[in-house]
Formats: sequence, structure tokens, C-alpha cells
Amino acid sequence: MRQPALLPLLCLMSCLAAAPALAGELTLKRVMLSTGGVAYLEYEAEIEGDAQPTLNVPLDQVDDVLKSIVVYDSKGGVGAASLPGRQPLAQLFNDLPFGPEALASPAALLNALQGAEIRVGASRPITGKLLKVVAEAARAGDGTVTSRNRVSVLTSEGLEQFILEDAESVRFVDAGLQAKVDQALAEIASHRAKDRRAITLTTRGSGARTLRVGYVVAAPLWKASFRLSLPAAAGSAHLQGWAVLENMSGEDWTGVELTLLSGNPVSFRQAIYQAYYVNRPEVPVEVAGRILPRQDTGALDQVRVAAAYDRARQPSPATPAAAPFLGGAKAPQMKALSSSLEVENAAAEAATVDTAEAQETMTQVSFRVPVPVTLESGHSALVPLIDRDVPAERLSLLQPATSTLHPLAAVKLMNDTPSGLPPGVVTLYEQTPQGAAYLGDARLAGLPAGESRLLSYALDLKTKILRDDDATDLLTKGTIAEGVLHLIRSERQSVHYTIAAPKTEARRIILEQPIMPGWTLVEPAGKAVEETASAYRATIDLKPGETQSVRFTLEHPREDTLRILDIGDENLGAFVKNTGLSSPVRTALAELARLRRVVADKKAAAERIQSAIAGITEDQSRIRANLERVDKESALHKRLIEKLADEETRIEGLQAERSKADEETRAAQAVVEGYIAKLSF
Repeated sequence: MRQPALLPLLCLMSCLAAAPALAGELTLKRVMLSTGGVAYLEYEAEIEGDAQPTLNVPLDQVDDVLKSIVVYDSKGGVGAASLPGRQPLAQLFNDLPFGPEALASPAALLNALQGAEIRVGASRPITGKLLKVVAEAARAGDGTVTSRNRVSVLTSEGLEQFILEDAESVRFVDAGLQAKVDQALAEIASHRAKDRRAITLTTRGSGARTLRVGYVVAAPLWKASFRLSLPAAAGSAHLQGWAVLENMSGEDWTGVELTLLSGNPVSFRQAIYQAYYVNRPEVPVEVAGRILPRQDTGALDQVRVAAAYDRARQPSPATPAAAPFLGGAKAPQMKALSSSLEVENAAAEAATVDTAEAQETMTQVSFRVPVPVTLESGHSALVPLIDRDVPAERLSLLQPATSTLHPLAAVKLMNDTPSGLPPGVVTLYEQTPQGAAYLGDARLAGLPAGESRLLSYALDLKTKILRDDDATDLLTKGTIAEGVLHLIRSERQSVHYTIAAPKTEARRIILEQPIMPGWTLVEPAGKAVEETASAYRATIDLKPGETQSVRFTLEHPREDTLRILDIGDENLGAFVKNTGLSSPVRTALAELARLRRVVADKKAAAERIQSAIAGITEDQSRIRANLERVDKESALHKRLIEKLADEETRIEGLQAERSKADEETRAAQAVVEGYIAKLSF
């Protein structure tokens, strides 16, 4: 089955041939690789007079180039730069009679162009205006169902139909419409093409001179790896460092000056090459009503606006460009070590080349390879960074988060070089009469000059550790002011370590205790304790077979505030007995307890009187009930009346006593409150 001729989608969407990795007259001379994941590429050309050198860059690097490109003309001036634009697809379809969804299929395109005049090439040619394309299912003789599209066309003879999949060709009669379809397909293919962009630079000057062009693009970060060889005697070790890097720039490096930067620069991307439009608010059109403008009273505001506009148009002083990286003297070319080489070959060649020249700045350390480097695109390399003896000390490190039974075998590495070392992995070896023996791997954080790091590489099974934890909560201080008791408590957490050295070997042990925010170290006392960002460190030396104990104690103060009137008698008695409080405070609280007992006695007396009154009142109720049932002329009735009168007299007396007891209680309570108000310790 032939496809319709009007949709040359496959041929237009074929990939364009990639341009060769050239820079015109500009030649790549310098490369800086950063651990921030970017690379600075600098090209150089010898020019004379006015020139327009061309820089070819991959399409996916254009945004970075536009953001960071810098041009240095030794004797001339930098002009403009230009490159082909790249419109968004949304803008592309603004001037076309269909949207991007119309190119999803031939049927979608025809439905988007209803009314267009088409010419169908088939056994029965049809010419007319396109009406509609409708999908339908057709069942074959073997029962299979296929999908096809039925096209309706309005011709001079009436409405005719054909199957789109059976047509030999379908063409638009309008040549302009056919050209727009071709343009849309070509623009989509160009938009998606993974090709390169040519940036044309304009420079003006006279005479022969050097032009340098540099920019920053994304690149694989380089990695540092170290080898540390420990001799039998303590005091120093041999450190060998290598940089593992990749050339993913899209072009070969031929004799370039290579510099490796170790730091953490701020770097980001921005789609500068993309065209953007600002969405403006839509204002409704005034179609009704008349307005009367105010009379103009002067141009003062216009003058201010014009002056502000002129100031805004004034060019700002140019910011001086950062100085470019300048390479050193030329040296014999070095072929970088490819990752495909064997380890033995890499080690053999490393012994014949110079290590990188290190230089430290405020934010990073740079390692400049002293000889030109050649590395093919897509290949990896090993570049030597350091090869020298450095101070090193063997010891054991106890990290509770790693192991509580045995410390870690470690090396204290001192950087006595004039510059810092980048972070990386370290493989440790031990020199023996039989040759090198593998000890383990460690991780090295960034090591500035003059500082040291501990490299833990194995578990020290010969040294044993016992650990015991305990916690206490002590009342250490109390103050009283304005009726409030302020208590200072001291929470303490202690960790007790017992360390036993091997029977035949001495040990220097560094014990780590994690730092707890808000807690203060109070033990070990009288011993030098180092403090890192996350732990305290204490060092002890053990002779062969010796056992020592070390206790770490951390203290955390906690303040409690209590209103004295709200303190219960039981808690008040506990405070009086607590020796953590000062004697004046305990004496004052003891006197307060005595006064509160007086108040309690007064309250108890009043309550006893009230209880007696309640008993009499209850008996009176019984007497009144009996009076209702007894004959009023009987002797019992007279007796009950007399008893009721006596009890009423007793109630009156008790009520007087109750009033007096309440008054005494209030007076005693006032004494307590007055005493509390005057307390201040």
C-alpha cells in the first residue's frame, strides 16, 4: 500500500548529518575541569585587522555558551556575536492554519484543513473540496478487523468518498497551502535536530594579534583517588594521588593546557537560547459612555518621568571581566592515560611524568598539569596529582556509631604540602619484606594545607572495648522571687569505656563521643579533648596488655518555674530535705511549711465546728419530724420542744465559733501570702 504523497514526514524527520568537531580558525588551547560539574574551554586564534572568527558548538551547549562566553582581544576591540535563532514551536504555528496536533497523522491534517481543495491520485481521480475524514473499522474475509479512514470530498459532481489508505497520492491544489505544510515539517525537524550552532564573533583592530574565546559548559566532574603506602616504621607514609577525568566535550583535546579545580562553585543553567514572551493583561475595549478629561495643569510629572527614563537608558559602567587562565611554558606533549590501559601500564607511565602543580585560592584548589595533554573525545584518563611522603601516624579510632566492641584501625594523615588536597577515596597498602599488602579503603574529606584527617580503613579486632551508660538528674540551684520558685536541674549522661590493648602490642586510642546540642562536656577532666564538628575526641596511650577507663559525661541544665502557692505540701517537704538547694532557701521553705501547717490546723478546726453544726441540724430535722406525729398536749411533745430549743442555742454558739475559726484561718493564710511575697533568695 502506498502512503499519501502530501505527507513526507519520514524523509523530513531524518537526522541531519553531524558537523565535524571544528572551531574554524579558533583552536582549543586550554581546558579547566571543575568538581562543580562544569568545564572552562578556551580557544585561541591568530588574527589580523578586522576579523569574524566562527565558533561551532553543540546545540545543547548554546545556552551555557551564551551565558558565559568571554572574548579577549590583545590589541583590538570586541564587537557583536550572532548565531541562527531558535523559535519555540508555539510561535511557529501562530502563522499557520493548523496547530502542531494536526501533524500527528494524515487524517488529523486533513480534518484540520477542512474546505481546502485537494486532488486525489487513484484509479478514479477526484478533485474537490475536503469535507471530513472519518475513521471506520473494516472486517476482512478471514475475520480480521483493520482501521481505515474514509474521506469525503465535495466535487462539481456532488459528494464523493475514497479510502485514504488506498489513495496513491493526495495533493493540495493551493500551492501556498502545500508550502505551509512543508514549512511546518521542516521547522519541526530543524527544531529537534541534534546539530551544532555556528557563533560568528566580530572583532575590530589593526595588525596581527591573539584572540582568545572561552566559555563554561557542563562536563563530568573529575574524581580524585589516592594510594597511601605505610612503611613498617611509623612517622611518614607515601601518598600518591590521581585524577580520573573524562573528555565528553564532543571534540578531541590535542596538546591542551589542562587544569583541575577542586571546589564547590555556584553554577546553574538558564535557557537563554529560547525565545520568551511576557503575558500582558487584556484590557476591555470601552464601547459606551462619554468621559470628560481633566484640564491639564502642567508638565511637571512628565518632566520627572522623562528624566527617569533617560537615567534608565544610561549605560551602566562595564564590569571588568575576570582574568583568564594563563598557561605556563610549553613542555613536551604528554599522551593522557586512557582508561582502557592496564593498571601496570598506568603505574609505569606515572613514574615518568611530572605531577600537577597545585595552587590554593580562597574558594578552591587548582592542579595544573605541567605538560600538554592529548585525549580523544569520549575517552577517560588518569592524571597524576601528588607523589610524595607525608607525615602519618597509626592509631585506633573508637566511633560508637560504627562499632562498640572494637575500634577502627586508622591513620592520622597530615597535609604538610603548601596547598589543599581534594576529597576522594584512599586505598591503603602496607610495605612488607614480601612486597605491598592491601589494608583497606578509606574516604578522605577535603584536606586544607596544615590540617590533618583520620582515615579509618579496617576493624581493630585485637583491641577490646566495654561500654556502660548511666544518667542522673540533680537539683543544683533554687531561687525565690515574687512568689515564684526557680529551680535549676542538671541532667547528666555518662558513658564509661574500658579499653584493653592487645597482649603484645601498644595502642594509641582516640575515643569519640558525639556532640549533643545544648549539652556541655564536663568529663574527662584534666585531659586534652579535641572537638570536631560532630564529636569530642580524647586520646589515651596503652602499653601492651594494659587496660584503662575513660568516662565521658555531658551535662544539660534545665530550669523549672513553680508558683509557690501551687506547690503541694509533699513536694514542699521534699524541697526542704533536698541538699541541692542552699541553706537559706531550705530554711525559708521550712518556715513556709510551718506557716502552712498553721493554716491547715485552722482549717481543720473550722471544719470540725462545721461538722458539729451539721450533726445538730440533722438531729433537729429528726425532732421536727417526731413533733408532727406526737400529741401536742403530751409530755413527749413538751420534751421535744425543749430539746429543739437547746440544740438551737448550741448551733448559735457553734456558728460564732465557726466565724472566729474562719477569721483565724484567713488571718493565717494572709500571713502565708505575706511571707511568700517578701521571700527573695
